[in-house]
Amino acid sequence: MEKRRKSSNVNAIKSLRIWLAAGVSSVLLVAGVLAVSPRTVQADARLSLPAVMAPPVVPVVSTTPATLTPQKHAENSTTHALHGVASWYGGVFNGRKTASGELYDMYAMTACHPTLPFGTVVRVVNRKNRRSVVVRITDRGYLYSGRILDLSYGAAQKLEMIKTGLTEVDMEVLSLGKPGNDNN
Repeated sequence: MEKRRKSSNVNAIKSLRIWLAAGVSSVLLVAGVLAVSPRTVQADARLSLPAVMAPPVVPVVSTTPATLTPQKHAENSTTHALHGVASWYGGVFNGRKTASGELYDMYAMTACHPTLPFGTVVRVVNRKNRRSVVVRITDRGYLYSGRILDLSYGAAQKLEMIKTGLTEVDMEVLSLGKPGNDNN
């Protein structure tokens, strides 16, 4: 009788060890997959300052070569408009801290740009319906190839681009923020 109890305990311990090993290896496998899977890191992203900042008098912005075109205005001043694709971001990041240190409000007129200083004010015009909105750069992050701006949900609503997610835009820098603000 004693021998029988001892062998059943040994089998139970072996079975328990197998289950524990399987559980631990499953957790490690999931952790490994999550560690190497691509993630969108935008609202909390901190990028270093660009090597060369544009002078405040003539803002120079570019995403792809030869997309920067000077446009004359009534006052004989020259501004630079950038043509490209804009996207938008919203719900997942709402309430999170942006790279500038502000809390992201998806209904505010704000945007994310990879290099413009925080506080820069930009006019964005939807090329399809000519609707425009003025936004302030409050966030920094990687933009997928060909995109020049990532707008808040509220700004995207005004431009009527929520359903499409992407739209071709003209972007004009109205005033540059202070480059020193990027050190937050």
